[in-house]
Amino acid sequence: MGTPASVPDAKRTHRWTAVFLKWLFLSLGTIILLFVVYTWTMLNWSYSRGERAGYIQKFSKKGWISKTWEGELTMVTIPGTMTEKFIFTVRDDSVASRINALMGRRVTLTYEQHVGVPTNLFGETEYFVTSISSIE
Repeated sequence: MGTPASVPDAKRTHRWTAVFLKWLFLSLGTIILLFVVYTWTMLNWSYSRGERAGYIQKFSKKGWISKTWEGELTMVTIPGTMTEKFIFTVRDDSVASRINALMGRRVTLTYEQHVGVPTNLFGETEYFVTSISSIE
């Protein structure tokens, strides 16, 4: 049989375990909440905005879980010089269909730069195209 002194030790250990598990779940919940708030903020706050002009060279829908449109815009400053590539992401399907319709033409892309997005689940680049217009 157990001694009377061992019963309070078992209750104290059970109480300590319950407090530990409470703080563990509270800490994990706080970390997850902070991660979600940070990600939402980075996706909705724009570091910079701008436009780039050129020709859409490559455009495809990619992703394991969340599919986004990824593309390359080739920018030529002077004919005969090296081209510069602007790699971008499109999250809106209506903008993606407009890009597909204007492939092969000289276009202007309007984009927002979102720095610090913690994962590539929302796109492979930090440049998110919001609209497109034809130059010709």
